[in-house]
Amino acid sequence: QVQPVESGGGLVQAGGSLRLSCAVSGSIFVINDMGWYRQAPGKQRELVAAITSAGSTNYADSVKGRFTISRDNAKKMGYLQMNSLSPEDTGVYYCNARQGVRWYWGRGTQVTVSS
Repeated sequence: QVQPVESGGGLVQAGGSLRLSCAVSGSIFVINDMGWYRQAPGKQRELVAAITSAGSTNYADSVKGRFTISRDNAKKMGYLQMNSLSPEDTGVYYCNARQGVRWYWGRGTQVTVSS
């Protein structure tokens, strides 16, 4: 079984920072892409940031310049550093890891930004 597990969410005031972690456990040999998605209440899940195995990154326009995605291939870990948080960033943040056509999703971690 391959299971990403997110951690690091919590409650933070506007302007604050959080660092999310994603640990990928299980029998996975190669993680091609890793990504972070978020879902606000009543909204569709949206891509926040993605990173390839080589380190190329892509960000949603709404977070570019504030969020930084990274990964540690040896540890099979992914990270999302979130700075200058605003209430619009509130939601459940999900980690995913892709191997070929297989997408593995974590259960999510709640991020709440108060005004």
